This record gives sequence, structure tokens and C-alpha cells, in this order.
Amino acid sequence: MKKIILFIAVAGILPFVSCSDDFLEIYPETSVSSNTFYKTQAHFDQALMGAYQRTRTVVANGMIMDEMRSDNAHFTRYSGDRGPYLSTEVIGLFLDDESTGSWINNRYNELYSGISRVNTLLDRLDGSELTDTQKGSVRAEALFLRAFLYFDLATHWGPVPLMLHEVTNESESFLPNATVEAVYDQIIADVSESISIGMPSATTFPQSGRATMGAAKMLRAYAYMSKPAREYAKAEQDLLDVTRMSYALEDDYADIYSLGNKNGKESIFEIQYLDGDGGQHNDLTWRQIPKCSNNDLLMGINANNYAYTSGGWSVPTQEMINSYEAGDKRLSASIAVAEGTDVMEQFTFEQLVEPLGYTLPEGKAFRYFVKKYYHPPYNYGLRTGDNFPVYRYGGALLLLAECLVEEGKNGEALPYINAVRQRAGLPALASVNKQQVSDEMRHELAFENHRWTDLIRTGQAISVMTTFGERMKILDPQILPSAFNVTQERLVYAFQRRELEVNINLVQNPGYKDY
Repeated sequence: MKKIILFIAVAGILPFVSCSDDFLEIYPETSVSSNTFYKTQAHFDQALMGAYQRTRTVVANGMIMDEMRSDNAHFTRYSGDRGPYLSTEVIGLFLDDESTGSWINNRYNELYSGISRVNTLLDRLDGSELTDTQKGSVRAEALFLRAFLYFDLATHWGPVPLMLHEVTNESESFLPNATVEAVYDQIIADVSESISIGMPSATTFPQSGRATMGAAKMLRAYAYMSKPAREYAKAEQDLLDVTRMSYALEDDYADIYSLGNKNGKESIFEIQYLDGDGGQHNDLTWRQIPKCSNNDLLMGINANNYAYTSGGWSVPTQEMINSYEAGDKRLSASIAVAEGTDVMEQFTFEQLVEPLGYTLPEGKAFRYFVKKYYHPPYNYGLRTGDNFPVYRYGGALLLLAECLVEEGKNGEALPYINAVRQRAGLPALASVNKQQVSDEMRHELAFENHRWTDLIRTGQAISVMTTFGERMKILDPQILPSAFNVTQERLVYAFQRRELEVNINLVQNPGYKDY
């Protein structure tokens, strides 16, 4: 992986062209030498877009490594997945290891690729033609991105190597693990500097899609609340600052995910996508809908989702559906039921049905799937243009409630959790505890790739997922007895074998095989 960084650091960002008036317009037109690049504002804008592009790894990879790792979602068992997608199933079963590859390798490599791009532009900044003000603006945005990428590494692998400068020779590529504490210190230092320099604030909506002061405050609050030595008072201040900004809850929960409401008033930071054939799309929805040969009825256009992207992943569990309180509007906005027939694992879709109180008719079959990002009819097979929420105001209110409860300020947490509940159509709470905040966050942020890391942060991952595993083994006798052995070591992923072979200084996480 570190040898790959050598290439990406110099050449990887150059194909991205100026954004002009649209943050999303990053189609390749030409390439230039690195000796003449990193000079003008346009060059650095292109370089930043190259770094933003690498944030997209948290979406589809997160669906498998975060959402399907939790009690929110599982997968539809399909015989044809035994070969090509076995490396996907094992992640949801806690059977992954240093040889699993695929999603785990991809996420790790893409995150470091983005860090490499950021490091290169930061190291080239002083030698540019930019004014001091322009340099400060670029530096603030770049440091946010580096902190964001390292936070994803820290929450999924723990003690990762800290690479903070452009790689110019092979020896600089093979760094040892930093301590988890050092990684979090760097995350907080980077995002704190970006805040100190002055990130722009979101005052009008829709926003551009680029990082803002609100995103920086959210990231730092998450870091304060996730690092080994928690600093809740500092996180509280950051989250209170977010509540004083221009963000607000959408009146209708479903409106958050509308294609016509990208970067809206509830959005604090979201991953940007465009529909079409320009390479700026995602395929998340096609992975989540059921495998079915007539998906043109479901999607508006036919595409084979038995192969390639393959449907039936990150499927909402029955327990997840049952966990919603009566009257919670978020259930119907988050989950749909595809009803049809199933003959020898060939599902034929017939109609969409509401999940609340669903009863399966005789002779029919059904599949649950995530509805949040489902916006047919689609114009392209296996492509969608939905943005993906990372931080939003509803999540900020609940994170603040969690923070206050951790500080013993339960009464002060009530207005924030009740604001979210009111939008969901639920009655206000008279008192609140840690479990209630966790449950609320589960439903508010369902299928937004938060549940797994939320369980870890709140100390529930082992107990919740052990219980979940016991239940899943009863429902699916094909699950191996060794599955769902959720231990402290399993709260982070293994460094993959290839990384250990390339970098002899990298030490494997406990509980996994070293090389």
C-alpha cells in the first residue's frame, strides 16, 4: 500500500480539474507535470477535489463494515454468493481476518490515498503563488480532510501509521504503528487548526458540499468522545456551537434524503455524488435492493444485480424493525418491503409494501431493504446520484444529548433528544438515560453507517452483538458456530496480509495473525 502512495502522491490528484462554480464538476480533462502544478488557486482547488474524492470510500465500504457489522442489518443468503461474496458475508458474521481482503483492503487503501493527496498539497503550499489568506483557506480545508480520514482509520483499525508529509522515497512509506492516543492527538490537532484558521460557516442552503465550521466541530466532538481518554466537556462546547449555527431539522424526516434537498439545512457534511456517466455516481441502492431478475419494476430500469454489484446486502433485520416505537415515522421513511414470489432463490418483485405491521400473504415472499436512498425511476443501471449523509443536525442533537448524559447532565439533554423525537412523531421524554439516547440514535441514524462505531463508543458492542449473533444463529442454521465471537479484539479490523508483507514495520492488531 505504501508503494501505491508513492504514485498517488504525485500523480493521483492531477487528473482532477477545476470545480469552476460547481463543487461536483471534477471530470478529467488533462494532466500536468507535478513540477508545474501546485502553483495557483485553481491547482490547489483541483488537489482538494482529489482528496474529497477519497472520502467516498466510507459509503459502500461503510455499508458492509459498519452497518452490516451491527444489529441494524444482515444479508440475504444466496447460494451464488458462496464464491464471489464470501469475503462480504464474513464481515457481518465476525469471521473476517487478515486474509479477508476486498472491502477491508479497499477502505484502508483509499483512506491512505486521500491522506497522501492531502499531505502533498500541504507540503507544496508554501511554495505556491497563493496569498497568505488563500493559503490559510486551503490549509484549513486540507487539515479537516486529513483529520476526517484519520478518524475513519482510528475507529476501524486503531493504532495506524501516522503519515504527515508527502512521500518522496521508499523509506518514508514504511512507518510503524502509532499509538491510538497519538492518532487521536493528531486528529484533534489537525481539526483544531482548521477551526482556528477559520472554516467557512454554512449560512445559506443548499450548501456547496465542501467542509464547513459545522463539519469541523462535529468531527472534533466525535474525536473527543471516541478517544481512549474522553473529553466530554470539550465535546459539549463544540456541539453547543453547532446548535448556534444556521442548521435546523427538516420538518419531514424523509425530506432529508430527497434528491432535491442535497446539502440542505439539516446537512452538516455529506458525501457528494452525481447521477450520469461521468464517474461521479454511487451504486449503493443497487447493492441494498433485493436480488431480482425483474428489478426494472423496482428501479425503472433493468440491470443485473445478481452479479457485479449484487443486491441483498445491508438488509434491515426483523429485530431492527420491531425495535421502533409505535408511531415512529422514521420506520416507513427508512425501510421498505418488496413483496413477490421466490422460486429456488429467484425472487420476482411484484409490489412495495409498508413495513409497519406487515403480514406475509400465503404463497408470497418478501425482502426488506433500505428505503432512505431509494428514488426511482433511475436513468442508469447500477448508478444513483444520491448524496450520503455523514454529519447532520439531527445527529448533532443526539450526540450532544449523549455527551450531556455522560457528564451526568441528564436533565440538560432532554430538549435535544425531545426535538428529534418530536419530528419523528413520538412523545417527549420526562427523563432520559444513556440507553434511551443510544436507542434514539439507532433509529435516527439508521443505515447511515454509524451504528457499529456508536456501539463501540458507548461500550455496548460486545454485549449487543453477542446477543444479536445468538438470535441470528437460531434464524439461520447455516451460520457457523464460530460466528459472532465478538471480543475486545474484534472491535477493530485486522491489518490485511498484503499490508503486513509490504510494510515490515507494521504490527498486527491483537487477535489476528501476523506475518
